[in-house]
Amino acid sequence: MVVDKKVIIITGASSGIGEALSKCLASKGAFVVCAARRINELNRVSDEIKNNGGIAFPIKTDIRLTEDCKKLIQKTVKKYGKIDGLILNAGLSMWSKFEDIKDISYFKTLIDTNYMGAVNCCHFALPYLKQTKGKIVSCSTAQALMGFPNHSGYAASKHALNGFLSTLSIELKNQISFLEVILGWIKDTNLRQNAFGRNNESNTTNLRKHTNEAINLDECIEKIVAAIENEKTRIYVPRKLSLIPFLKIFFKSFLESKTVKAIEENRK
Repeated sequence: MVVDKKVIIITGASSGIGEALSKCLASKGAFVVCAARRINELNRVSDEIKNNGGIAFPIKTDIRLTEDCKKLIQKTVKKYGKIDGLILNAGLSMWSKFEDIKDISYFKTLIDTNYMGAVNCCHFALPYLKQTKGKIVSCSTAQALMGFPNHSGYAASKHALNGFLSTLSIELKNQISFLEVILGWIKDTNLRQNAFGRNNESNTTNLRKHTNEAINLDECIEKIVAAIENEKTRIYVPRKLSLIPFLKIFFKSFLESKTVKAIEENRK
């Protein structure tokens, strides 16, 4: 996919991976549509892109709301006349054993954001993506492929998204292309500090430091953009995550022990 002059919507574009992807794609000539709830941050990202010679269009969007997603697509088409790409990046995480959670109501927030938010966007964007034979990119996670300690609700929402997009890729074969990005821990994002903890609130008071195995944001973005340009259908960042499907079938106990160890190493 040559991204120059392509209209690409990016959810969760106000920070982290979404912000970095917006800037990188704009630098390559894409018309980026930046979507997120925080309009001030969206305007900041958009202004930075424009100041560097790029083209950006900020649209305040809560992807949990179907009407917001409908307006996101309508405004994009009204301005540019088409949609070439939809990057599903917005998401929320958690960090707590299930039995320790005091209030499980935030599980619905995880599902509404990580799964239904993507469903909402895809529902309204599909007709226009079919017209351009466009691409849907899912910024997913290793938790979409297996169970993960302290991430029960997050893993469930990502499993749902994985199943949904896998089905769409079958139903829309040769009409729309799909890229699934399986991510490990990435530095310089807000995912950890916004993660839910034991209570129904962000776990900002108990931030965990990344280990040396965490990937730098710039390296992550470089790999995602390269995968978009080279028509990849799935990439793993870091690459060692590609072993998960194999280990899950043939060495499940070993995989689970390695996962538990990784969780322990990522405690504060």
